[in-house]
Amino acid sequence: MSQIERRALMKGAALSALAFSVAGKQILLSPREARAENIPFRTLTSQQAEILEALGETLVPGAQAAGISHFVDQQLSIPPEEALLEARILNIRPPYANFYRAALGAIDRASLATNDNRGFAQVSPNERREFVDQMRQNKIAGWQGPPGPFVYLVMRSDAVDVVYGTMDGYAALGVPYMAHIAPTKRW
Repeated sequence: MSQIERRALMKGAALSALAFSVAGKQILLSPREARAENIPFRTLTSQQAEILEALGETLVPGAQAAGISHFVDQQLSIPPEEALLEARILNIRPPYANFYRAALGAIDRASLATNDNRGFAQVSPNERREFVDQMRQNKIAGWQGPPGPFVYLVMRSDAVDVVYGTMDGYAALGVPYMAHIAPTKRW
């Protein structure tokens, strides 16, 4: 699947809704709505979700409110061939939850080691930005997990999708959203 197709799919999924399981029933919500409704996570732990939200917000402001943790968690709970995660596009071997757990664990362990025994979600926004910059450049001593620059790429792409793959996201960018673009007839 090409990047353009993936973006179109993501846009459609974020605009319509994703299936979330609540009390044994499937309901359709956007990731933002699932976050507002405090829908329980199916795959991520609350600590992993907290790290992911802090990371997403650091990478793309607005990702936390847009429901990045609910988006990733929901995508981890569906068949891998249906997932809209960057992990699938980059051919990470399923189950994708293994990658996300390893990446989020590596981030938190490295933060504990470099930030006075404080996890990534507990450090200040400035410390998070500095940490992410070091991770992106593969400059964190003792890093144990998937390569930092690769983690940056995957997580940033997911954050961009959840924030800007919506009508509100398009509007924030000043891009008119057209669900269907009909080709013009040229003679």
